Order: sequence, then structure tokens, then C-alpha cells
Amino acid sequence: MHRKFVVQLFAEEWSQYIDLPKGFVVSERCKVRLVPLQIQITTLGNLTPSSTVFFCCDMQERFRPAIKYFGDIISVGQRLVQGARILGIPVIVTEQYPKGLGSTVQEIDLTGVRLVLPKTKFSMVLPEVEAALADIPGVRSVVLFGVETHVCIQQTALELVGRGVEVHIVADATSSRSMMDRMFALEHRVEDIRSEFGSFS
Repeated sequence: MHRKFVVQLFAEEWSQYIDLPKGFVVSERCKVRLVPLQIQITTLGNLTPSSTVFFCCDMQERFRPAIKYFGDIISVGQRLVQGARILGIPVIVTEQYPKGLGSTVQEIDLTGVRLVLPKTKFSMVLPEVEAALADIPGVRSVVLFGVETHVCIQQTALELVGRGVEVHIVADATSSRSMMDRMFALEHRVEDIRSEFGSFS
């Protein structure tokens, strides 16, 4: 095991801690904490259907007008869910506060998915999700997509990586309200991998 720490800042707006991106400068008094992560040092490898789960995060109707290129990521998300169904890969879907933000968009057919869960926190790693993963033997990899890249996708990825799960984020199936937020979140993920495993050739 390799021990690593993530620096988190308490965000008053959301009443919870969020990860600080690399290079972020804190200019006023605030609450921060270090969160230890224990990470198995393994390189990302090929996906095997029998050891993979797909995570679809908050692809909800109310986000349609706000998220950049939402139509494009829905299209890719549709294909991912269809492919998972054909290959027999379990799919776990979350919906952020569906009472206020609506259900998953109709274009994504949820027939046969393993779970559809409401949530009110950023990460998809809910107790029900952890229980579902424990019930699926030999899960090694998660394919993650949805919104928003810099919040729920990033928090989910960090929690899964901290549990020793390989996370493959589908870049063209995730977005944010701002392209800058999306870009920095994906870059942050790549930098985390580089710092763990060295440069890519």
C-alpha cells in the first residue's frame, strides 16, 4: 500500500469539504483537512467485463440547459449503457436530489441496470453502492461518466481510487457548466496518476 494525502477545504456554500486542486492558493482564514488515502500501486490496464462496473452519475433532465455539450455526452452515455447491457456489465446510476432536479434523461435507457439511487452528496460512493460492489465478485475497475466533472465525478473517482479501484473516466461522456471546470478536473485526475505512476510514454 502507498499512503497519500488529499487536502480538502471546507466549502460553506455546500456545508462540506471539497478537494483543493493542485496550485490552488488559500488567501484567507479557512478550515482545511488532510484526508489519508491508501492506494494500491497498479497501472491502469485493459478492462475485463467480468471485473468492471459502469457508473452513470447524475445525467438528469434539469441539467440539460446548464451543462456544456450535454446532448453530446448523453449520446456517448447512451452507447456506454447499451454496450454494458450487451457485455453483461453491471451499471449503477445515481440522481442528485431527483425531487428537485428530475430523473435521468429519457434518452438513456435504464432497463436492466443494477441500481438507480437518489443522492444528496457529491460522491456516488453511497452505502448502497458499496454494498452492491461487495456483492459483485472480483470488481477491479469502474468506468465513470456523467456530471459534473469537477464535483461529483471527481469526488467519486477519488473515493474509488482510495479504495483501490481502477477508475476510467470517459472524457467525452462527462462535462460541467464551465469548460474551465471540466478541463481542470480532468487535468487534476491525470496529474494524480502521473504523480503515482510517473510520466506516460
